[in-house]
Amino acid sequence: MSALRICLCLNPVLLNRFLTQTNLLSSSCALSSSLKWTSKSLCCSSKSIVHSNGDTSTSLSRNCPLSGLEDELVGYRLGKKKATEVAHLVWRHVLHKGDIVIDATCGNGYDTLAMLKMVADESGSGRVYGMDIQIDALKNTSSLLDATVTQKEKELVKLFPICHSRMDEVVPENTAVRLVAFNLGYLPGGDKGIITTSKTTLLALEAAKKMLISGGLISLVVYVGHPGGRIGYC
Repeated sequence: MSALRICLCLNPVLLNRFLTQTNLLSSSCALSSSLKWTSKSLCCSSKSIVHSNGDTSTSLSRNCPLSGLEDELVGYRLGKKKATEVAHLVWRHVLHKGDIVIDATCGNGYDTLAMLKMVADESGSGRVYGMDIQIDALKNTSSLLDATVTQKEKELVKLFPICHSRMDEVVPENTAVRLVAFNLGYLPGGDKGIITTSKTTLLALEAAKKMLISGGLISLVVYVGHPGGRIGYC
């Protein structure tokens, strides 16, 4: 079984209802409950929740933005696809050129780069807001962008050395955000003692749902291969 888990929520109304009903912000097991719930369901509208249990017969509503990705989702459940690979496929299914997105945990920059490729266009209206509490992560992200994109494309990325719980401090008010992505765990190749926590991630989810536009996506990939990760997920 993969040490990564993927969780998706496309509707901020449903996320808000769930956060409120379970008092997530005051619960030490908050992230555990929220991730279990979202990993079992894809929220496609306020009237439609389609459960994905790994069965090959699973299908999504035609009105769901993820319709057509059933095989990829099943492949992940069967261990044939990586969680990050599926996440990128889902993002590509939801995003458009010129969209504004947030990478809430830059890490080594691979998610930031993937987002940039999906939203960058000639008009320069696309934007990626990236953040991480570790300076090394932002340096790695910046170096990756230097090596893979043009200077004009890199200018569409704004990097900030802050916790994702403070994303509303750096993203301009009333910004129409289509994707907020989290990759929870620790920095690959970095200090494994520095990890994302339930407390700050829940605050970040609260901030993210307020920014998300209709049809937008909150995406979480959770690494549970370390003690802190299992506490957060289980």
